[in-house]
Amino acid sequence: MNQSAQLLRKKKKTILENWVKNQLADESLREDLISNDELRRQSDELLDKLLIAIENGNYDNIYTSEFEQVTDILSDISVTRARQGFSPREVTLYILSLKQAITDVLEKEHRDNPAILYKEILQFNKLIDSLSIHTFETYLRGREEVILRQTDEINEISTPVIRVWDGILALPIIGTLDSSRTQIVMENLLQEIVNTGSNIAILDISGVPAVDSLVAQHLIKTVSATRLMGAECIISGIRPEIAQTIVHLGIDLSNIKTKASLSSALQLAFSMLALEVKKKNTNTSVKILR
Repeated sequence: MNQSAQLLRKKKKTILENWVKNQLADESLREDLISNDELRRQSDELLDKLLIAIENGNYDNIYTSEFEQVTDILSDISVTRARQGFSPREVTLYILSLKQAITDVLEKEHRDNPAILYKEILQFNKLIDSLSIHTFETYLRGREEVILRQTDEINEISTPVIRVWDGILALPIIGTLDSSRTQIVMENLLQEIVNTGSNIAILDISGVPAVDSLVAQHLIKTVSATRLMGAECIISGIRPEIAQTIVHLGIDLSNIKTKASLSSALQLAFSMLALEVKKKNTNTSVKILR
């Protein structure tokens, strides 16, 4: 076994105590996200595998089989902390704080031999730096997964299909429409038409800030797909400025039923289904006549 590895193996308990102490001393440590016991368990497991990995004197390449367990543990910790909401600084400091714990032990052991002390501190610093880069890269991948999942969830929530009446669906659209979101709108709407057997769908674009040729094309495709499913589509919420924009762009919506508001679109849907809604004479309740 490498002499440095032997020394650190003997001093493992001291290194672990110093490392955990360094982490707990950091004011930015998120005690609400991880307990002291879990922090110690993770540190103990990682340190144990790290001391095994360096037994043959490899301090330069962490992407060998010797470091496989070390990088796996670090990856799990990084991804888990990314999902828990740790910042990049907090995750990187976790592994970097090990550097000081090892340096303290080496300084005591080689205080009489500065040359050896310098050499060993240098090689361990390079090793910990490599591990910190791996930690940061893995953390970023974990954050990207979280962001992609949240984006999918937001898209799902922001495109609800509401059954406002028997046979009538409404889909209020809020925010900017792009190709991916339009695809979700279309899929959700078509699926709900199948699920409910509805034959009228209202696309309300009151919450869409602007309409350009791309958005208009997306809407036309959605209307066409709805018709192929045997349903009729009404576009509502067309504000005056949006109407002017559509005219200036030369977009033809003459074959599509449009209304200025959701209520007027609902009235049109009632008339298309031969429904009449009116107040009773005796009270304010609503009566539906076919």
